[in-house]
Amino acid sequence: MKDLLGSPGTVSGLLLRIGQCLFAAASIGVMVSTFGFSNFTAYCYLIASMGLQALWSFGLACLDIYALRIKRDLRNPVLVSLFVVGDWVTATLSLAAACSSGGIAVLYAKDLKFCTGSTRLPCDRFELSIALAFVTWFLIAMSSHVMFWILASV
Repeated sequence: MKDLLGSPGTVSGLLLRIGQCLFAAASIGVMVSTFGFSNFTAYCYLIASMGLQALWSFGLACLDIYALRIKRDLRNPVLVSLFVVGDWVTATLSLAAACSSGGIAVLYAKDLKFCTGSTRLPCDRFELSIALAFVTWFLIAMSSHVMFWILASV
């Protein structure tokens, strides 16, 4: 089978994992630097989910670097099964966190007008962090899809 874009042990797989790690870390950084984020459970869940995603992606990026250096194929059925389960779990958690945080942001910005009233929440920072989380989810969804097809072929 030919290499799919984002396969483990390839340069494209490494770039995909690095992108996931960087966008997850950026989402965490923006959210943590925002005043008052800890008052909202959905935003704390977003940080926890993106933290798990960053660790998972960093670990797999290190594995990709190792495989590229020693020119080893990572299409072992056991390894691919582990990648599939890990990617699907982190993708589900990332999507849930991004959607719940997005719902809270819309509620406070549009319905309750907390971004313009006397409370003046930094909603633009919350929205930026959520947008970065959705980009992270999109990248992990691509990885999940590729891993699923690789699992079917091994």
